[in-house]
Amino acid sequence: MTLKHCFLGFLIIFPSLCILETQSAPESLKPQRVHFQSRNFHNILHWQPGRACTSNSSVYFVQYKIYGQRQWKNKEDCWGILEFFCDLTNETSEIQEPYYGRVRTTSAGIHSGWTMTQRFTPWWETKIDPPVLNITQVNGSLWVILHAPSLPYRDQKGKNVSIENYYELVYRVFIITNSLEKEQKVYEGAGRVVKIGTLAPHAGYCVVAEMYQPMLDRRSQRSKEQCVELP
Repeated sequence: MTLKHCFLGFLIIFPSLCILETQSAPESLKPQRVHFQSRNFHNILHWQPGRACTSNSSVYFVQYKIYGQRQWKNKEDCWGILEFFCDLTNETSEIQEPYYGRVRTTSAGIHSGWTMTQRFTPWWETKIDPPVLNITQVNGSLWVILHAPSLPYRDQKGKNVSIENYYELVYRVFIITNSLEKEQKVYEGAGRVVKIGTLAPHAGYCVVAEMYQPMLDRRSQRSKEQCVELP
């Protein structure tokens, strides 16, 4: 029996075993699909392992920079990590600046090359959550208080920075009459306190809201329905 036949038989017995050729290993180890995911300016770098099988001891290294800079900066908390993500929120806080991130891996003493993201601008690409609703019944009317999602930034006094500091926002509020299963928009504007009157007694209503960003022509998902029964 030749050495080739022995090797093929070995693979049949252990089909899931990965064999890396030394010359192609750095390329096949390179992380794949390196990209940013951003919600409410929480900017997280994600990636997937390379095409080659990697062991549990494979570790990843992350760098970032602003577009136009020559020098890459190490993300110390993501230097030699096992996870497939890295939080770069603080490093990408200048939200109108374009950034790049990149990742490489080391496995069994072999170092991959770097895989870089596309250009990422938080102000343009972050996804904004819907507003949170608080509803109070007062004399047969509903008062709706809208709360914008919280951001990871604080001002010099330590208070949370409002998303309204970065975007013009339009709130849209809808009411659903349960008995008719009919939806009606009752408010659209910049105010965050909305009164809904002229409601029938002894009826059930649900309220839902969304936010619209005119400059980007983009709207959030809708909030969870808040439902009440009028006395």
